Amino acid sequence: MTSKLKGYIEEGKSLNADEREIAALALQEADETEQAEVDDAWDQTIDRRLTELLDGTVELVSGRETIAIARARLAARRK
Repeated sequence: MTSKLKGYIEEGKSLNADEREIAALALQEADETEQAEVDDAWDQTIDRRLTELLDGTVELVSGRETIAIARARLAARRK
């Protein structure tokens, strides 16, 4: 936890119940806006990946094969 965050927490403790509720609602609203942007980015990524699969641009790789590739790459880096 950063010192800046610790400061915010300590300041938050000094708020009364109404002020804490307002702060919580403001943070939730900020989270919802940010989440909408994240959701939109994922939707675009999903659409792109599906298109790549359907038009044959990319090939599916099994989970086991993916793990084997990752392990081989890690082993090569460690040498």
